[in-house]
Amino acid sequence: MTLSFAGIAPVEYAVAVDRYLAEADLSVASRRVYRISLAGWAWPLVGKLPPPGRGRRGATPPIVPLALLDDSATEPRLADAVAHRMQHAEARTVHRELSALRSAVGWWQRRQWISANPTAALDPAAVARPALLRPITEAQLATLFMAPAGLREQAFWHLLADSGAGAEMALALDADAVDVVGRRARPTSSIRWGPQTSELLGWLLAGRHHGPVFLTDRRAAAGTHQADVCPLTGRARLSYRRAAEIFIEHTRRLDPSGRGWMLHQLRRSGADGQIPESAAISNAV
Repeated sequence: MTLSFAGIAPVEYAVAVDRYLAEADLSVASRRVYRISLAGWAWPLVGKLPPPGRGRRGATPPIVPLALLDDSATEPRLADAVAHRMQHAEARTVHRELSALRSAVGWWQRRQWISANPTAALDPAAVARPALLRPITEAQLATLFMAPAGLREQAFWHLLADSGAGAEMALALDADAVDVVGRRARPTSSIRWGPQTSELLGWLLAGRHHGPVFLTDRRAAAGTHQADVCPLTGRARLSYRRAAEIFIEHTRRLDPSGRGWMLHQLRRSGADGQIPESAAISNAV
């Protein structure tokens, strides 16, 4: 007689995640994103913060008993984690990560593996709005532009600071839309930049005439949309999340608070010289 363990509640959160993803009606790409998001919630569930920046990638999440989701202290832990995440990622990313957890929690509840829903009252939009963050000063920019960062980062940062464009718009640029000589993005002239930025973009795009301007360091994963893959290198379009992580990593030592700067602080615009983080976030992927 063969025994089935499909209906037996797992002890560990990670095993419950595996069971959920095995049966969820998701594409291969979506399943990968969900796995990353759900793994990221393991740290907040035990009252810890995930490793920052690149340290999060490849880090082994803590062992979490699934029963912890029924603990009354779990919801406030997650609320604190959402508030912290809102300070370091754009709103759409936080909503997506929280949506993945909500879906998994609902699936586990329907199987009676847990009884509580610690995500029920969580709403990133209701998190206290962060304070206004001032744009980076000219002196800070000069220091940033001397940082030992790669050509991709320097071209991206110069473009944001020079043009005033949002990160979403800049990351969406394709090579055939960049007019290096005219120092603008085609076909419209809504994004313009100066000679130094144009020179950096020219070096970055040397030999590339199609595909995304800003690329990841690795080849694109299977299933990546063709428009987001460079036909010459096979690498994918750089995501906002990764671009923001890189910027925080490079600017943490330059920020007196030690937290690192946000990408929208490169946009030197606004009536009072300040840019609300919530407004800037809405313009980013």
